Amino acid sequence: MQQAAATQDTASHDVSQTGNAREGAAVGRVLGGALNRELNVRHIRFMALGSAIGTGLFYGSASAIQKAGPAVLLAYIIGGAAVFMVMRALGEMAVRHPVSGSFGQYASRYLGPLAGFVTGWTYVFEMAIVAIADVTAFSIYMGFWFPQVDRWIWILAIICFLAALNLLSVKVFGELEFWFSLIKVSAIIAMIAGGAAIIAFGFQTGGSTVAPGLGNLVEHGGLFPNGFGGLLASFAVVMFAFGGIETLGITAGEAADPKKVIPKAVNTVPVRVLLFYVLTLGILMSLFPWNEIGTNGSPFVQIFSSLGIPAAPHILNAVVITAALSAINSDIFGAGRILFGLSGQGHAPSVFGKVSRHGVPWMTVVMMAGILLVGVVLNAVIPEDVFIVIASIATFATVWVWVMILASHVAMKREIARKGLPASEFPSPWWPAASVVTIAFMALVIGVLGAFEDTRVALYVGAVWLGLLVLAYRLWVKGNGRRRADLVDETSPLPVVPSAR
Repeated sequence: MQQAAATQDTASHDVSQTGNAREGAAVGRVLGGALNRELNVRHIRFMALGSAIGTGLFYGSASAIQKAGPAVLLAYIIGGAAVFMVMRALGEMAVRHPVSGSFGQYASRYLGPLAGFVTGWTYVFEMAIVAIADVTAFSIYMGFWFPQVDRWIWILAIICFLAALNLLSVKVFGELEFWFSLIKVSAIIAMIAGGAAIIAFGFQTGGSTVAPGLGNLVEHGGLFPNGFGGLLASFAVVMFAFGGIETLGITAGEAADPKKVIPKAVNTVPVRVLLFYVLTLGILMSLFPWNEIGTNGSPFVQIFSSLGIPAAPHILNAVVITAALSAINSDIFGAGRILFGLSGQGHAPSVFGKVSRHGVPWMTVVMMAGILLVGVVLNAVIPEDVFIVIASIATFATVWVWVMILASHVAMKREIARKGLPASEFPSPWWPAASVVTIAFMALVIGVLGAFEDTRVALYVGAVWLGLLVLAYRLWVKGNGRRRADLVDETSPLPVVPSAR
């Protein structure tokens, strides 16, 4: 009886603690700062949709197709399934602990402070690399309309513009992402509809040497024209395309109702993979033989041109500019919020924890703007054909972060079982088999990076980066930074039902 009473008292204490946590969350008290919870269902739902559309689709897909041929569809399905499991694991933790530091803090809480330090800073590294690539891509897109203007001018202008908007409030960021994503999603749907019309009605596709049709998927060397090795090689670019999707977990700290919006956003991942990649590229390779894609200009432009739309190049250029702006915007937001969380843990300078009167960690935005200014310098010396190198380095960082998310989730599930904690409100499916298989797949992707000469540099850069992080932790992280993150569990406990007497 005493044990039962103690258990009930503990449950009552947990309920009170959870209630206090929610009351604190309502006014946006996170890590001692005041982050405003202004991201609503509409914002996060379209962020979930738009996060799948970017450089990886519009330009990376051609590289992936050249490596694997039509088998790239299988690569996107396999990679998408793995990413879905990562997002379900992250979603379960985000609903349980809706904090802005997200997976960096989850790693610190469940794997230890060193793991949290490495995970958080590796994500910042990933966002910095991708953002520099994106601002460079933006300048190339603008050069299509204004070839006489130096590219560095566009880079400088967009950095100042987006940094200024991100300093206003998180709601401004959410609105920007909503409209950017709406444009991108509408363009993809138009491409799918246009491509389907070309196949159904037999319109002639400009630049292609064969008639459009589903037969193009198997008539040019079969589904696996480059063998199983080609399928493996494509994963370096395929997984790059999904990079950044984990930013959804970061929004939990500023979502108006994380327990409602995070599960809805995460569960759209399979639909996004099938719609934006598998269906889009399937239609694309039905219109043009896979070995012609990317050799006669943008295939997406060719789709619109074949429908008799004379402004097709300008339409697509506007879409890819929107995609680049969205990507840069998300990079600034994601890296900034992780830095904010790292600061609260003692893993980054305290200045990154300072919050403006609009509820924005302003110093993190300034730092990301400074990193992006490197793009102004690099833009003059980096050739445009190094996409695969940048993609592979970003893929290593991305996959490393995903592995840490999965490992944190495994540790959390074990702790829940060991301590008899309340069951998760958004549990990851097929536990534990799916988690083990997904971790093994991520290890395979890292192995693929090292197996091919054009992506091997990613392992060298990644190993040096991780080594530097461990050294930095040993030298500079002291005090509270050596302790595990203390996260409030906001899981609603099961109601206590009085026993019948």
